[in-house]
Formats: sequence, structure tokens, C-alpha cells
Amino acid sequence: MTALTQDYQITWEKLPDDYKLPDDPVDNINQPALAAALTESLQLAEKISANALTTTNYGICATLNNKIVIKAPDWAFIAKINVSREEVIRSYTPQLQGDIPVIVMEFVSDTQETEYSIKATHPPGKWFFYERILKVPNYIIFEPDTGSFEMYHLQNEQYILQESDENQRYWIAEMNLYLGVSQGTRENRTGKWLRWWDEQGNLLPWGTELAEQERQRAEQERQRAERLAAQLRAAGIEPED
Repeated sequence: MTALTQDYQITWEKLPDDYKLPDDPVDNINQPALAAALTESLQLAEKISANALTTTNYGICATLNNKIVIKAPDWAFIAKINVSREEVIRSYTPQLQGDIPVIVMEFVSDTQETEYSIKATHPPGKWFFYERILKVPNYIIFEPDTGSFEMYHLQNEQYILQESDENQRYWIAEMNLYLGVSQGTRENRTGKWLRWWDEQGNLLPWGTELAEQERQRAEQERQRAERLAAQLRAAGIEPED
């Protein structure tokens, strides 16, 4: 998808403390759960460093021709911020406060296709902002109801649609992880979820999945102990408690 590059003067300035941020409601009830699941599995796998930042429906800013532009992707990952977290409570300005996001995601929620907007005039569309202004290397568009998933990678300053591997996953080199879609149940939602896999193809589990794995491990250990006790009794030996 090609867009004419607007002749913008881009600066990276801190959002004024008195700037009134948009207070738009979340477009879809599934968005917070989808975003939380992405972050939780990274945290549990210790894939988020102390100075990394994940954002959910949170303003990422740039100043174009002295006009502030704010876009709030449904989920984003920033590998490193160089300020305290207190300084990015309300919004985040790349270059000034840390790295450009490694990846941004939009969960399709309406029929207006704003996720594909290449509008270059002020205020620019999401696609144009991520591709031409922020230059985010990876852009994901996910349709939660159907599980359809598009990954675009920045090549020669343009987003190019990527093809998945044989496992229907996409390699995110900047995170050293695969991203794909899997069926699952979490937070009373059964459906398609975006999931992470490591280099070896191991799924990064959610907390509920880790708890279930631990429950099964404990149950197997209990059964093993009962079998051993039965064998000892059969041999005339009373097992110790």
C-alpha cells in the first residue's frame, strides 16, 4: 500500500501537562483482554525488561508542523524507554523518551477500516502515522472474531505484507519471538487469540495455563506416590508418611 509522503516537519516534544487527551471508549469489549493476554505471557516468560514498555490504547505522540498528533494503538511494545515510568504515565513520545515502538497492533472493531488509513493531511491516518512518521518496523492488524491476521514489515520505508511460516506464525526479529493465532479460553472469552512462541516453537503460556500445568504436575506426583506406597505394602513394608 503506497501513500504520498506529506512534507511534514517532524519533531519529538513532550506532551504539555495541561493537554487534554482524548477520552474515547474502547471500541470492542475484547480489546482489553486481547492486549492483557499478550503482555502477561511476555511477563511470565521474562521477556519484558525493566526499561521496556507495553501499551494498551495509550497515546503515542509526534509533533507535525507544530501540531501534536496522538495515536493510541490497541497494543504496542517499546523495547527501551530512557526516562522514568512516571514521565510516561499520560503518553509516550518516541525519540524524546525512548525507542520507536518495535510493534504496534490494531484489533479491527468497525467497518471504517481506519487501521488502513493512508490519509496524509493533518491529522494523518493510522497507517500513514505508523509507517511514515513513527516508522514502526512491524504493524499487525487482527480481526478477533475470525482470527484473520495481517503482518506488515517496514521495508524501504513502506509496509509490505508478510507471509507466515509453515506453522502459520510470523517471526518478529526485534523480539526474538514468533507471533501467531491460537484458539483458547481466557477471561470468559473463548475464541481466537494472538499468542507468542519462542525460537524453539514453545508457546509462551498464560498464568491460567501455568496454574493448570502445575495442578497436573502435582496430580501426577500424587498418583506416583500412591503407586509407590501400594507397591511397598504389597511387599510387606509400611510406607512412611
